[in-house]
Amino acid sequence: MATKKTTTEEVKVVAKSVIIAPRVTEKASMQSNSNAFTFVVTKNATKGTIADEIKKTYKVTPRAINITNMPARNVFVRGKKGVQSGIKKAIVFLKKGDTITISQ
Repeated sequence: MATKKTTTEEVKVVAKSVIIAPRVTEKASMQSNSNAFTFVVTKNATKGTIADEIKKTYKVTPRAINITNMPARNVFVRGKKGVQSGIKKAIVFLKKGDTITISQ
């Protein structure tokens, strides 16, 4: 009796963009004066994929990229307990002449 081979197709889910949004905070805006821009990125983002996305989207080459996983936090808002979800953020450093315009 012949056995039938079954093939399983792996479907890769590709996000449209690795960069979710720019992170607009007081600290991030102060760092942008020294050519360091902060972005919220997807959980599976790497330095290489972030660098490619910055090159494609903003037409500048990053000098260095630092990535930080920010954990989820327990919060207490309006008398109710909740959880503020964790994010992954990337700080992108650019050369002296390069800049990124972030619309708010």
